[in-house]
Amino acid sequence: MKRVILLPLLTIFFLSCSGVKKTQADINVGNYNAAITNALKNLRENKSKKSHQPYILLLEEAFKKNAERELQHIAFLKKENNPANLEAIYNGYEGLKAMQERIRPLLPLQLYDENRQARFSFKSYDNDILNAKKKLSNYLYANANTLLQTGNSKQDYRKAYADFNYLNQINPNFRDVKLKLEEAHRKGLDYVNVVMINDSEQIIPARLEAELLNFNTYGLNDIWTVYHTNTQDNVPYDYEMELAFTDINISPEQITEKQIQREKLIKDGYKYALNSEGNVVKDSLGNKIKVDKFKTVRCDFYQFNQFKKVQLRGNVRFVDLHSKQQLNSYPLVSEFVFSHNYATHEGDKRALEDKLLTLLSNSSVPFPTNEEMVYDAGEDLKFKLKGILNRHRFN
Repeated sequence: MKRVILLPLLTIFFLSCSGVKKTQADINVGNYNAAITNALKNLRENKSKKSHQPYILLLEEAFKKNAERELQHIAFLKKENNPANLEAIYNGYEGLKAMQERIRPLLPLQLYDENRQARFSFKSYDNDILNAKKKLSNYLYANANTLLQTGNSKQDYRKAYADFNYLNQINPNFRDVKLKLEEAHRKGLDYVNVVMINDSEQIIPARLEAELLNFNTYGLNDIWTVYHTNTQDNVPYDYEMELAFTDINISPEQITEKQIQREKLIKDGYKYALNSEGNVVKDSLGNKIKVDKFKTVRCDFYQFNQFKKVQLRGNVRFVDLHSKQQLNSYPLVSEFVFSHNYATHEGDKRALEDKLLTLLSNSSVPFPTNEEMVYDAGEDLKFKLKGILNRHRFN
């Protein structure tokens, strides 16, 4: 019994020791954020627990060393007087404030052996953050605006958009950033003219064509590409997407038949037991003894399968309209199979197993038209086309 109780206690003890050692090791190599995170995790579980006392001391040490290192780094960046350092300075102050806010909810933290509360030198970084944000905002705006006005490639406009977007996140409604964002996005767009070609000598249903060309349904995660299925004269297209169908093969309507014969011995009522003299046998109470009668039943089972198949083949090709070069080509294959089983019988269906009896409740159905088959194959086609569109990148 003592051994059973001791084992969990020893496990908890060793786990606690390993956690403290890991936190101390993180401090020793300068991984202060990990040390603070681990200490806070344990103290949130129970800050008054005796075995958690080492985490309070480690938290004090890690917080102090982290603040010293961050402030020294910020001071160095300021001495360089390089505007490119403004983001790092701003993030540094934000990080120092965030670290204090992580610790503050747990205060006070009592150190029992030293009869004192843990000491953390908290400072207000609000003014530093505001000053850094102001300088960073002006720098980002000037840089992005220059790039927007003088850029000579879509990548320049996209870089301007990224800077304006970041600026809008840290300093919402700064000057006319929202208008600049719209301008940068507009200038950075790639316009793709979509062309559908049907060389299959089969009719593609109008509904399928409309759904294939409805790019709003594909959920594309690409803010820089606009697909036009109706060419617009005033749009400077960068690329062409060619959706070509080369083959649409539709099989003939087929009905195959399979005959199965079944035979089974089944119970068919009862009869009275007779002795060797031909008299009815009775039990001890005088009741006539009954015995089961069996007979063999037979059934001819006719299973029919209605079958029709369509296969669509084609490819998706992307062309750079400026260089007239093909960028990439992807094969596109899809098929749809119509298969329906039903059955009839002659004879006693009690000879049939359950899986065959189920088919007897089915009857023949009209075959789908060629147009319906092509449309049904298009469901899989749309899924594959979506995969191609999400995978392909123009830049």
